[in-house]
Amino acid sequence: MASKQSPASPGSDVDERKRKRILSNRESARRSRMRKQKHLDDLIAQVSKMQEENKKLRGMIDNAAYSYVTFSSENNVMRDQLAKMASRLRCLNSVLEIASEVGGLSIEIPVISDTLMEPWQRPYQVQPIPNRFHC
Repeated sequence: MASKQSPASPGSDVDERKRKRILSNRESARRSRMRKQKHLDDLIAQVSKMQEENKKLRGMIDNAAYSYVTFSSENNVMRDQLAKMASRLRCLNSVLEIASEVGGLSIEIPVISDTLMEPWQRPYQVQPIPNRFHC
């Protein structure tokens, strides 16, 4: 007698669906972990890039601050020199006035401009500094 194969029992069909669902859930969880790891790697790379950019910007700020201090110091020295030269020029103009009065000579005595005496008043229009940093 040949044995008759019985049709698949309802319990085995449920077990098969459960097994497929478990496998599907595992694969879905694996893909989710992979996406999460990729996102984390992207964020770490972005942090690293921003830290490097921050370091460059800090260097630029430090250089600008150093330049400002240097130029400010040089400017103060030049203002002091200007004041001394203006004083000398006034003295020399006084000597020339006395010499022209005493000697009867016609000497053209240069006039000290106000901008020389007050350097914060410029005889020309100040050009704006272009903004090189765009936020």
